[in-house]
Amino acid sequence: MRLSDFDFDLPPERIAQHPARPRDSARLLVVGDALADRIVRDLPNLLSPGDILVTNDTRVIPAQLAARRGAAQIGITLDRPLADGDWHVLARNARRLRAGDTLSFDGAPELAATVRDRDTDGGVTLVFNLAGPAFAAALRRAGALALPPYIERTAGVLPQDAEDYQTIFAERDGAVAAPTAGLHFTPALLAALDRRGVQRVSITLHVGAGTFLPVRTEDVAAHRMHAERGEITPAAAAAINAARASGGRVVAVGTTSLRLLESATVPNSTIHPFAGETELFILPGYRFRTVDRLMTNFHLPRSTLFMLVCAFAGTDRMRAAYAHAIATGYRFYSYGDACLLDRVHRTAPARLVLDSRGQDV
Repeated sequence: MRLSDFDFDLPPERIAQHPARPRDSARLLVVGDALADRIVRDLPNLLSPGDILVTNDTRVIPAQLAARRGAAQIGITLDRPLADGDWHVLARNARRLRAGDTLSFDGAPELAATVRDRDTDGGVTLVFNLAGPAFAAALRRAGALALPPYIERTAGVLPQDAEDYQTIFAERDGAVAAPTAGLHFTPALLAALDRRGVQRVSITLHVGAGTFLPVRTEDVAAHRMHAERGEITPAAAAAINAARASGGRVVAVGTTSLRLLESATVPNSTIHPFAGETELFILPGYRFRTVDRLMTNFHLPRSTLFMLVCAFAGTDRMRAAYAHAIATGYRFYSYGDACLLDRVHRTAPARLVLDSRGQDV
């Protein structure tokens, strides 16, 4: 598969700069054997009692920091928390940094970090002097929201973005980018889902800065996914397994939820508790073991996320869906509209790309 296989033309005016208001008034394209134009608040009628909605409860943090090493200015974007409490970050001018260097941060004089080591691709591991609530408070003073580059804010991030770019499910600090399918939900929609008998459970995948990085290899299998940290609690795994055992469908809200679910699933389709990093890279040919339906936004051409939805619903079907969405005025990307995808069932042997090393299972 080539990168050009996942390209399409998107008029710039289709890129949403602000979300729909209210959130559940966004359009929803249902993609199955046919296409159907709906809105997000129709979702309860599109699901069945006993289905289980799996959401991502990560909370977006102000991840962009202006750091200094002496007189040198270093732009830092937090990427992901590590198991030991340190942080992997992306750094502009990373070549100026060496292990043992100490950084200070504009806007929060109490915050400092020591460089533990440096990757070859601009990644750096930092040991901060603060943790927990003190670290979160310092980030609020020193950090800025890392909005996607296609959301244009010539005067800087707007105060409203701090609310708009956070889902109703957000509880656990750690994401650089929002799990944007979750942006469409409102209390009224959740209440309607409850009345419908749709179950709901949250898992956590902290979306990293790597989500903004383009695929640079024409051979897509050579692309390296950036690791992201996630957790599925024993209670969440048990709830999902019980719903499946009783005939309910697993409906992932967002590609982040889907990737974590598939990372935690064993070959017999049982979900195990999970705590760690995933580098799961899903290409067409992947055999999905857990997720039956996927609610997601419309993604960039030539992106790993468009590759994922092609794997889930079929490349021809997704090309037709995106062509329809563009022609009929759907709004794309983080603040845009959504689609609800039915999984295409495969009988051919699967090709699984499980991690950045390209190991197949």
